Amino acid sequence: MIDRYDPQAIEKKWQDRWAADKLYHVLDESPKSKWYALTMFPYTSGDLHIGHWYAMAPSDVYARYKRMQGFNVLHPMGFDAFGFPAENAAIKRGIHPHTWTEKNIENMRRQLRTMGCCYDWDREVVTSRPDYYKWTEWFFLKLYEAGLAYRAKAPVNWCPSCQAVLANEQVIGGGECWRCDTQVVRKDLVQWFFRITKYADELMQHDGLDWPERIKIMQRNWVGRSEGAEIDFKLEIPGVGEKKIRVFTTRPDTVYGVTFMVLAPEHPLVEKITSPAHKAAVEAYVDKARRLTEIDRLSTEREKDGVFTGANVINQLNGEPVPVWIADYVIWSYGTGAVMAVPAHDERDFSFAQKYKLPVRVVISPPGYEGGPIEAAYIGEGLMRNSAQFNGKPNTEAFGGIIDWMESQNFGKRAVSYKLRDWLISRQRYWGAPIPIIHCDRCGIVPVPEKDLPVLLPEDAEFKPTGESPLKYVESFVNTTCPKCGGPARRETDTMDTFMCSSWYFLRYCSPRDAAQAFDPEKTKYWMPVDIYTGGADHAVMHLFYSRFFTMALRDMGRLPFGEPFKRLFNQGVITSQHQKMSKSKGNVVNPDKYVGELGADTVRAYLMFVGPWELGGDWNDSGIGGMSRWFNRVWKLALEEYAPGDIDNAAEADLVRKTHQVIRKVNLDLDKLQFNTMLAALMEFTNYMAPVKESGKVSAEVWTRAVECLVLLLAPTAPHLAEELWQLMGNPYSVHNQSFPIWDEALTAEPEITLVVQINGKVRARFQVPASITECQATDLALSNERVKEFTASKTVKTVVYVPGKLVNIVVI
Repeated sequence: MIDRYDPQAIEKKWQDRWAADKLYHVLDESPKSKWYALTMFPYTSGDLHIGHWYAMAPSDVYARYKRMQGFNVLHPMGFDAFGFPAENAAIKRGIHPHTWTEKNIENMRRQLRTMGCCYDWDREVVTSRPDYYKWTEWFFLKLYEAGLAYRAKAPVNWCPSCQAVLANEQVIGGGECWRCDTQVVRKDLVQWFFRITKYADELMQHDGLDWPERIKIMQRNWVGRSEGAEIDFKLEIPGVGEKKIRVFTTRPDTVYGVTFMVLAPEHPLVEKITSPAHKAAVEAYVDKARRLTEIDRLSTEREKDGVFTGANVINQLNGEPVPVWIADYVIWSYGTGAVMAVPAHDERDFSFAQKYKLPVRVVISPPGYEGGPIEAAYIGEGLMRNSAQFNGKPNTEAFGGIIDWMESQNFGKRAVSYKLRDWLISRQRYWGAPIPIIHCDRCGIVPVPEKDLPVLLPEDAEFKPTGESPLKYVESFVNTTCPKCGGPARRETDTMDTFMCSSWYFLRYCSPRDAAQAFDPEKTKYWMPVDIYTGGADHAVMHLFYSRFFTMALRDMGRLPFGEPFKRLFNQGVITSQHQKMSKSKGNVVNPDKYVGELGADTVRAYLMFVGPWELGGDWNDSGIGGMSRWFNRVWKLALEEYAPGDIDNAAEADLVRKTHQVIRKVNLDLDKLQFNTMLAALMEFTNYMAPVKESGKVSAEVWTRAVECLVLLLAPTAPHLAEELWQLMGNPYSVHNQSFPIWDEALTAEPEITLVVQINGKVRARFQVPASITECQATDLALSNERVKEFTASKTVKTVVYVPGKLVNIVVI
């Protein structure tokens, strides 16, 4: 009598054995080909919900599959541990962020171990520990040395709830904070930036990368490269030193149609050029605009408004004065902070002109246009008019001609503009990697010497919702000595954006215990780039974008021999609960521990993969999880109950061999494509086929055993504990996960063929070879589509079709 399938006992036993034996310990030197399979590491929120399992279990299945294929697989795990939630917890609960974070890590590591993943825990990284953030600080210094880190005053996105600055990428939806959904406001602060714009063109390219097209499009759109021209409008205002206002436009062909100019409210020229009569209105408007986020200001649903400054510039192409307005739909940090307005050929400008009764001049003729007012902006192609020497030319031809003429007159030139802004990394918080900079009244900005890293976070900081970094009030941290002159100095009190930590963690996994350097060049050369990276599509213009920038910058510093970190990217879908994103505040988090305790981790892993394509996700529903558990029980019995062969049937044996090789092929091909649901469906179908074969006893014990062993090996990546137990109980050597994944013989997958005879009104009209497993529907379709048969059925009505399985199709026509 075999033991019953007891997942709780089995899973704990094998997890302990694997850990004790270091079964998944990864070597940096191996005769095998390397395979780096990486899953985005979790933030230390405290608990893994079912959505985490949905991201991690399938990626583990794939890593195990590659391991059994003979690759030296690096499949590491760690924790993204800095950030707002830990500090908010400190404020709300009166607990130190370090204590809160380490407690969460302990629980999350426990949960991850119950999943049964093939992680090498010796390579675990935790971004909030000094042995990690020392190197995050080092990267800052390297970027600073390369001219890619700088400090500047700028209007920033401020979250009143988090009491911190957000990068543009962290403002979502209608202008809400990406973490807490609070409405973001604008504020002026001196901040640290990374010059990511230097890599704008390269970040738009994805040559050689196997990435989802939508992610490529999102990144290209975020960079927002535009080709056009920079044009100088002459400024002649007494007492104002500036003599021009420069604009960037993608439509130089419309420059003769400019009837007003718009400056961003933050533009430094606004205060200088505004006339006394308009000063009060302009100041009030600027104050109102500063309370809005960029997303609010750029919203297409919001009516555009503005005020006149009382100043004019001169359009140097036609010598006309152009009134200068300010409007909040122009952003100071985008382009030059000034736009030329051509209401006849821009919908936004047209609406603005209509509202304030500004002139509308047509310079590109719409089809059939004979002059006079237009009812809407025309943005199509046409012949030039009201454009001096370019009249009558197609606007597509005038586009280049106007630029050439402006260049010859030295008030315009060809140019490229980008929507992408530099990465703002300063955070006014404690729980982040300190920025390794010292401020000296005599020497200015002084980088911390590498020998003095890490700059440690002080343990005695107080956590108050002041909007300023708690580090600012720790005198022992702030007050220091200048490394250059030895005089008194102050440490930078801002910390780095948490995305700084995750922009290089994939490099640290290659040599996580190296105390002398951020990453070992030789080990990194062996493991990198990552062969497959799995995670959410929500990181398209944050983590994925920043990681590419980091890698490109390190390449240009001569520290990496490649410029792209991730060869293949796969975005799994999202598991929701009650059709909403899982959140503790919403009370809809699904804890996997309950299901693991009742049915086992293998069942949870398999069920999550079986519910549908991995890339689609869906709403959590546990109504079918019991069915997965029952299937595993059937596999258990199928593999372990005694097999008693009877009269051997050669045809039955051949059929089992064929079905075995067919399922091996199907599972391999589906795993290569990360199609886990169809892979499991094929295994279920195979077990359904095997059950009656076992009952019949028509195959030899040897053939039966080979089929069962193939089933267990094919199941091993998905249900690692069950497969390990079955493999041992069947008398095979430890461990199933060190065995080779089954491969198929294409010749053995072929179905046997029969000769199908086709009769028409009782007379044989055709014969052809078909698979023996052909269905009635398939046989009928083949018969009726046969060219020979069509000769006898043309212009006739098919009255009846009779199929004799394995023999013939009889067609009666009238």
